[in-house]
Amino acid sequence: MPKQYFVYILTDDRNKIFYTGMTDDVVRRNAEHKWGWFDGFTKKYCVHKLVYYEIFSNYSDAAHREKLIKRWKRAYKIENIEKENPMWDDLFYRICGEPDPAASAGVK
Repeated sequence: MPKQYFVYILTDDRNKIFYTGMTDDVVRRNAEHKWGWFDGFTKKYCVHKLVYYEIFSNYSDAAHREKLIKRWKRAYKIENIEKENPMWDDLFYRICGEPDPAASAGVK
């Protein structure tokens, strides 16, 4: 299987704070964010909900896209998230093939 790279946007439970990152293992990296395995921005501000991602087959393309997304204005980030994920679901569970516990509890 060819290597894949993911550029992603995380947010907090209130969808107020954004974090953009890049990884070659989206499940592992988002688990690290979600469960606060490492100190840093996402742990400090409880930014752990995966709301947007793009897949690339080339590291350079992914790194370039990450830099572009980091420069997007907030309104443009929201517009792109809502185009792909209008309910702001936590896509981590979809990627893992598991049901989102918050969705079954009626939490947005």
